[in-house]
Amino acid sequence: MGESEKISVGIIGASGYGGVQLVRLLQEHPKAEVVYLGGKDSAGKPYAELYPHLGHQVNLTIEPIDTDAIAARCEVVFLGLPNGLACDLAPQLIEKGCKVLDLSADYRFKDLQTYTSWYHTERKDGETAAKAVYGLPELYREEIKSASLIGCPGCYPTASLMALSPLLKQGLIVPETAIIDAKSGTSGGGRQGKINLLLAEAEGSFGAYGVAKHRHTPEIEQVCSDLAGHEVRVQFTPHLLPMVRGILATVYATLRDPGLVRDDILTIYSAFYRSSPFVKILPNGVYPQTKWAAGTNLCYIGIETDPRTDRVIVLSAIDNLIKGQAGQAIQCLNLMMGWEETLGLPQLCFYP
Repeated sequence: MGESEKISVGIIGASGYGGVQLVRLLQEHPKAEVVYLGGKDSAGKPYAELYPHLGHQVNLTIEPIDTDAIAARCEVVFLGLPNGLACDLAPQLIEKGCKVLDLSADYRFKDLQTYTSWYHTERKDGETAAKAVYGLPELYREEIKSASLIGCPGCYPTASLMALSPLLKQGLIVPETAIIDAKSGTSGGGRQGKINLLLAEAEGSFGAYGVAKHRHTPEIEQVCSDLAGHEVRVQFTPHLLPMVRGILATVYATLRDPGLVRDDILTIYSAFYRSSPFVKILPNGVYPQTKWAAGTNLCYIGIETDPRTDRVIVLSAIDNLIKGQAGQAIQCLNLMMGWEETLGLPQLCFYP
């Protein structure tokens, strides 16, 4: 690829919040050009009809999903579809020579039985799924570089695993004591009309959902088990916050060595993430806020220890639509193409 050439990119499922984030970020990416937007219900509509604020920049019409046409025009395809649809399209696109980044849950699991039991969809694409790499660059950077299919992580697992990974990898905690208490803004529920996401329902309120049965639980456990070297189960409880963007995950766990203090763990985290440009370890006594990460691909991490309970408390803040979805997918694309990992991705929030 020459200096001035750009790779051609397609986005299937461009009408949702993940899709529009991809469109926005790729518009400003120096080495990628969006040439195809695909959808089912929205096919035939100008993209500017769905998102008028992009009309001066994006002059594309949403097209029907045709894998032959997509593969003929696109080197890379992002799939921003509901769970259970990417597994029909990805094998065809891979076979036709495209690199595929899937934002749904379809390619996040090594064991498709786990996927089927939680997402209630039978799978026939085991051969394709076996080639997929979990798209969390901070943990699987080298595997992503040589992959042609990426299963991009969920937003809650991203925030949770950023907080938990060093503790499990270094054997610092008793794994079964890990508890993840996480909160997300309403954009995590997508753009479809849902009663619990209406302003009149969500504003001024705060509550948990999916208690003891949220679908992101097995995804978190899969990576935790990989890091720990044995099966790990975690307690994960998500909550809905009355705001649009952001996730704050608070992780509690019992330390194996009660003598470890906050400075020790800060040193371990700084070393663990030393090659991760989007992870910002905060200094002593500073704890992250979602607003700091809004609109960026950053993950802010704060750490505390409690000598009274022998627990470590790790707090992680991300933008659920960027580092938790579209931005992380582009971070993976950068690695797959051999580009600078940070290319085209925002690192400064709008504040306040």
